[in-house]
Order: sequence, then structure tokens, then C-alpha cells
Amino acid sequence: MSSKLYVLPQHQGGKIMAVREILLLGNENLYNISKEISKEEIDKAKHVVSDLHDTMINFRKKYGFGRAIAAPQINEFFRIIYMNFDDKEIVLINPKLEPVGDEKFEMWDDCMSFPGLEVRLSRYKKCRVYYKDLEWKDCIFEPEGDISELIQHEYDHLDGILAVQRAIDNKSYRINKDKAGCY
Repeated sequence: MSSKLYVLPQHQGGKIMAVREILLLGNENLYNISKEISKEEIDKAKHVVSDLHDTMINFRKKYGFGRAIAAPQINEFFRIIYMNFDDKEIVLINPKLEPVGDEKFEMWDDCMSFPGLEVRLSRYKKCRVYYKDLEWKDCIFEPEGDISELIQHEYDHLDGILAVQRAIDNKSYRINKDKAGCY
């Protein structure tokens, strides 16, 4: 089953944007475990990354937030994470994540798969990620704080885990009217 493709009349760098439907909370496909991309599938990975970029930029314009998206959120079950923040793009192919130390922090997390709903959860303050880039080079990234949390959130999507499953308790949910499109 493929997700819907929305081609917008906007041009981004001379190309038409391919905005994909983002799977929403309640869609069983969000619980699927993604498969690794092989080197022979790098062209497919590049196509998925392009769609992730376009979809996230469109979401950001609509809702005012969004720094990263994982391939399963657009119904592509490959281990790919696309990040775009502080004028930087980072693509993580086949990431492997490990915490660095035991220190954790609590925060309110949001997600493009449930805009407006925030979940209080705990994440590692620092992590290390081993991954391939789009040139199939081995890379290591060691983020801290909110970027560490962001990668952990997106990595969970690759394993079919949603932030709502990591809530501290059953009272750790709230609606953010600004992010839900409410007025």
C-alpha cells in the first residue's frame, strides 16, 4: 500500500515539490519495523529523502514546527531519517543508536504523526549514532540535549515505536493549541 502523493505547484530549487501524506496516530503501519537500505538501493533512498524533505517543509509551513521526519511516517519502511534545522540538512541511513552515559532528562515531545498532541517522556541527554550518508560513507554523530532527543524520537519510528508509548505515565499528555491549528 503506498501513501498518497501530493504534487504542489510550488517550485523548490527548480523542481516540483513531492509532498507525501504523513501517517497519523491510529494508522497501524506506524508500528511496522523498517528494513535496512542496501548499497544497491541508494537511488531509492535518495528519492525517499527528497520526499521526506518536501513533506517536512510543507508540514513546517502549515504547523510552524518540524525539524526531522522518519521514512515510516510517509509509509516508506526503510531505515532513513531526514533532519533539517539551523540551516543544516542531515540524512541518516541505517542508523544505529546508543546512549552515551546514563543521564536522562524529561521533556514534552511532539510529532508530525499527531500534530497538537504533546507527550511528557524521558530521553537520554546524549547519544551516539552510527550511520551511512547518501554517498554511502560511514558517519558518527554525537548529539546532546534537544538534538539527542530528536534523533531518539525519529529512531523510535524506525522500530515502530511512537512517543505516546514512551509517556512517563497516563497523565503525561496535553494539547498544544498552537501546534494543533486551533485558534
